[in-house]
Amino acid sequence: MKKLVPVLMFAMLGVATWPAQAANKVVTGSRPDTSLRNEVENAIGRGLTWLANKQQPGGYWAQTEHPALTAMILTAFQGDPSGYYKRKYQQNIKLGYDYLVSNAKPDGSIHVKDLPNYNTALSMLALVVANNSAYEPLLKKGRQYLVSQQDDFGDKGMGDHPLDGGLGYSGSFQHSDINNTTSALEALYYTRYLKSDVANDPEARDLNWKAVTQFISRTQNLQGTNDQPWASNDAQNRGGFIYFPENSMAGQDTLPDGKVVYRSYGSASYNGLLSLTYAQVDVKDPRVKGVIEWINRNFTLEENPGMGQAGLFFYYHTLAKGLSIAGIDSLPLKNGQSVKWRPALAKRLLDLQESDGSWINHQNGRFWERDPHLATAHAVTALEIIYRGL
Repeated sequence: MKKLVPVLMFAMLGVATWPAQAANKVVTGSRPDTSLRNEVENAIGRGLTWLANKQQPGGYWAQTEHPALTAMILTAFQGDPSGYYKRKYQQNIKLGYDYLVSNAKPDGSIHVKDLPNYNTALSMLALVVANNSAYEPLLKKGRQYLVSQQDDFGDKGMGDHPLDGGLGYSGSFQHSDINNTTSALEALYYTRYLKSDVANDPEARDLNWKAVTQFISRTQNLQGTNDQPWASNDAQNRGGFIYFPENSMAGQDTLPDGKVVYRSYGSASYNGLLSLTYAQVDVKDPRVKGVIEWINRNFTLEENPGMGQAGLFFYYHTLAKGLSIAGIDSLPLKNGQSVKWRPALAKRLLDLQESDGSWINHQNGRFWERDPHLATAHAVTALEIIYRGL
């Protein structure tokens, strides 16, 4: 089977090219846009400089109780395409990693008190891109922790509950969701090279991949692969993803026949594409085709489709990662033309950068995007992904 083969966003584990053949691949053959690449590199440098100047004495950024934010910023530093800022702020990076490591718990999680799955998964990604063998014991324990957090609410192993197979924030959030599932799968995918080591542990176990793939399917508006009665093939929502079964942050509609439809939206749909990728679903599978078709119909950089300005920078981040991994260079527009998303998104992010080098969501504060540390981490990471494809 031909599958989407994920590429670590910064090619730091020895994989330096996108898939040779992937879903909806468009080979442009155009020359690199040197001028735009220089602008993007400069914007990345300004963003990283702003972040370096905002680090707290304890090595963390913004919130000591959420290592995930520091992890995202460390991942952004590791992706510096010039290498200059990574060298210049080497001490900042070291302090950040020291802070992450200090939050590692005996059970393998990396968190302070809340949202252990979320914090662990993003911290693991930062540890992976550090490319430091000293972190492998933490990554092995982190793998086992995330595997242990896979939900199974009904009869064990039966997949009889809509939320079975996924992962959520954990703690007081007693439900799986596509965002946390994607983060966990990403961490597990990029630490799969450690599986042979942990397999020698009699207590080690792997994720139930059949169950997680079923959960992913149950968050997609696609009749035929989603076995839940709410799944819809209506023209607006077909192929897109929602937050978790029967819950969409974009709300719901009622069709003329009375059927309640949970609206597909942008960031969830790109996370759906990523989750299918990390679960190694065949590129020709109707679920992969379905979400790419939804993306083609709903591509925009003006908003997070279905969500307006909410989660805008998270949307840009997932868009860049999802389309890059899928090997998609151009997207069709409603007017019959096509757009090269990399230069388009790069210019959009350049326009949104503040004079001090940061980014912030002025229009909508949901999902912490009025915190410039978070918005800047999303924007810088998106630009780093874009840079390598320009």
